[in-house]
Amino acid sequence: MLGYYDYTVILTYFSLISAGVGIFLCLSGNGHPYLGVFFLLFCGLCDAFDGKVARTKRDRTPEQRCFGIQIDSLSDLVAFGVLPACIGIAMLRISPMFRMIMHRYPHLWQKRLFMCALGAVLVLYMLATMIRLAYFNVAEQERQNAETGVRKYYTGLPVTSASLIFPLVLLMQYVIPADVTAMYFGTAIFTGFAFLSKIRVKKPGLRGILIMVAIGAVECALVILGEILK
Repeated sequence: MLGYYDYTVILTYFSLISAGVGIFLCLSGNGHPYLGVFFLLFCGLCDAFDGKVARTKRDRTPEQRCFGIQIDSLSDLVAFGVLPACIGIAMLRISPMFRMIMHRYPHLWQKRLFMCALGAVLVLYMLATMIRLAYFNVAEQERQNAETGVRKYYTGLPVTSASLIFPLVLLMQYVIPADVTAMYFGTAIFTGFAFLSKIRVKKPGLRGILIMVAIGAVECALVILGEILK
C-alpha cells in the first residue's frame, strides 16, 4: 500500500480528517459556521505538534521526510484554506445582513453579481493559501539542502494562523450586536495578503506553541459558552 502510516504522520492525517468533517458539516443541510470552527481549532492543535512528533523519529529516510513535508502542506491547504472558506459560506446562510442585501436586489443578475463577488473573496483566499504553501515547500527544500536544523523564521504569515484568526472573528458575534459576516470576509482578504507578504515571523518554540494552544482552548470554550447562552 502506498504511503507511510507510522506515528510521525498520524497527526497530519487527523488534521485532514477533521477538516473534511468540518467542511461537510458547514456545507450540508443547515450547516452552521460554529460547527466548522471546532474542527478548524482541532486542525490547528494537530498542526502545532505534528512537526515535533515527526522529528522524534531519528531514523527517518529522506523519502519519509519529503513525504511528511508534502502531506503536511496538502493537509494545511484543506484545513486552513478550504475549511475557512466553507465556514464563510455557512455564515452567509445565517447572516441577516446577507438576506437583507439579497432582498433589496430586485434583479437576478444583481444577485448573481453580488454572490460572485463574495465567492471571489473566498476563492482568492484559497489561492493565496495554496501559493503560500507551495512557496514554503520550495524554500524549505532549498534551506534543508543548504543547512541543517530547523528554521527560525517564516517569510509571510503561516497559514496555520487561520485556526486562531477566524474563530476570533466569529467570537466577536457574541460581543457586538452587528452581523460579523462582512468582518469575516474582510479578514479573509487581509489574511490572504498576509500569507503572501514578505514579513518575517519568528517560528514559535515550545512555549509559544503552548500559548497558542491555550488561546485556541479559550476560543473553543468561549464558542461553546456562547452557543449555550445565546
